[in-house]
Amino acid sequence: MKILITGICGFVGTTLATTWRNVAPDVTIYGVDNFIRPGSEQNRLQLQRLGVRLHHGDIRMASDIDTLPPVEWVIDAAAQPSVLAGVDGQLSSRQLMEHNLLGTVNILEYCKRHRAGLILLSTSRVYSLTALAGVAVEPDGPAFRLSPGQPLPLGLSSAGVSETFSTAPPLSLYGSSKLASELLALEYGEAFSFPVWIDRCGVLAGAGQFGRPDQGIFAYWINAWLRRKPLTYVGFGGNGYQVRDCLHPRDLVPLLQKQMATDTAPSRIVNLGGGARNAMSLAALSRWCADRFGPHTVASTPETRRFDIPWLVMDSSLAREIWEWEPRTGLNAVLEEIARHGEQHPEWLELAGMP
Repeated sequence: MKILITGICGFVGTTLATTWRNVAPDVTIYGVDNFIRPGSEQNRLQLQRLGVRLHHGDIRMASDIDTLPPVEWVIDAAAQPSVLAGVDGQLSSRQLMEHNLLGTVNILEYCKRHRAGLILLSTSRVYSLTALAGVAVEPDGPAFRLSPGQPLPLGLSSAGVSETFSTAPPLSLYGSSKLASELLALEYGEAFSFPVWIDRCGVLAGAGQFGRPDQGIFAYWINAWLRRKPLTYVGFGGNGYQVRDCLHPRDLVPLLQKQMATDTAPSRIVNLGGGARNAMSLAALSRWCADRFGPHTVASTPETRRFDIPWLVMDSSLAREIWEWEPRTGLNAVLEEIARHGEQHPEWLELAGMP
């Protein structure tokens, strides 16, 4: 089989390609990347050593996609992944849509032309910002939990956010671009008879991630703590109680292999995350870092930013039911992997473009 991974020199794309090469060496892996992100060149060398066939191209350019060789499956891991993209002054709203929406159209036209299946890696940020922010939370030790006794909206439980949770705007420009991409992908698959799977991923984390405060927060926090760089709890009182779960992207590969091996399933869309067992607050992550690296001072800003939410955990029950999928890498293993990598690569924050 031949597969194409877009954004292959990013953290997720590189991890998927490396894992796939280890578990299925007979699969031919092609990759396309524009190499504009910090650290891409380092990942490029690693992938070339593994025999991955790399193409320099930009998914925003139809002509770049038109020159790619035909494959049976495309895994779309190319996106501007920050929830602040398009509004933070670093990337314009038009550039965001060109990356995340126009790029999807070009990939879909490729799949249409070659009858290739598509697996679109989407995000937890397709879920309604207003609905998530409106849920009552309360401290439970150094972390928020859902306040007991409140009526919870459809699709939310102590297990997390499920696929039935509202996707009504506002989401963020980033979230809306990914939700629109999902809809387009499903429509193209139906209209032109190629299989499409939508995998909504929570926070992805692991060694080799170029973490930043607005994306890859687990990797960023650990590397910044290790280097004694400034860190700040932002919003919700400035205590660091906000909670997210994390998932190692290599744990996606068994599911992706199953999706490629079948044409039908009860749902084309599933949530994939670490779940409640792999969830942690920033304050708890700081305690972990202090035990691992020694003390460090964290500043505090109590004012909450527009796109921040206090508690978001992914409920992957549907993926377990349909695909018998579970995350294999526990939270502590993910954190320790990041820590060891940080110790071995003292220049990592600078490679990620962080001062």
